[in-house]
Amino acid sequence: MEHGELLTRWTIRVAMAFYVACLATRSFAPRWSRIAWTAGCGVYLLHVAWAFEYFHHWSNAEAYAFTAQQTKAVVGLDWGGGLYVNYAFTLVWLADVCWWWTDRPRPRWIGWAVHVFMGFIAFNATVVFASGFSRWFGIAACVLLACFAVGRYWDVKR
Repeated sequence: MEHGELLTRWTIRVAMAFYVACLATRSFAPRWSRIAWTAGCGVYLLHVAWAFEYFHHWSNAEAYAFTAQQTKAVVGLDWGGGLYVNYAFTLVWLADVCWWWTDRPRPRWIGWAVHVFMGFIAFNATVVFASGFSRWFGIAACVLLACFAVGRYWDVKR
């Protein structure tokens, strides 16, 4: 595995680990949760930069074609529009980090919408489109977060 591929793979793995850490600690350690959220976003931005540097040569057309190729291989649809969904993911994460640091409250439904969207994308990236270690990490993270969610729900209902 080449240097660029290692950087690209490990930055997304670390970013997703921060993502999981943020969600897992949100209810009992909000300060650390916000730090994890911010760090995860920063590492994710490095992942995007290195993916464009080492895989797509800073070309949107190459990134689109690569996304279409991956989508066709996994789901049989020759479509690269998932690249624009990834761009939206990037903007949503960055905007959410900025919002969180303002310490201004927001409607609960916005938080849910952000995490449903980002969770859907993260699940697809780590479970559906990934393989090997990354897929197993994605499955373990989803199970862990589901346990936290059920536990939180259970505590609220009792």
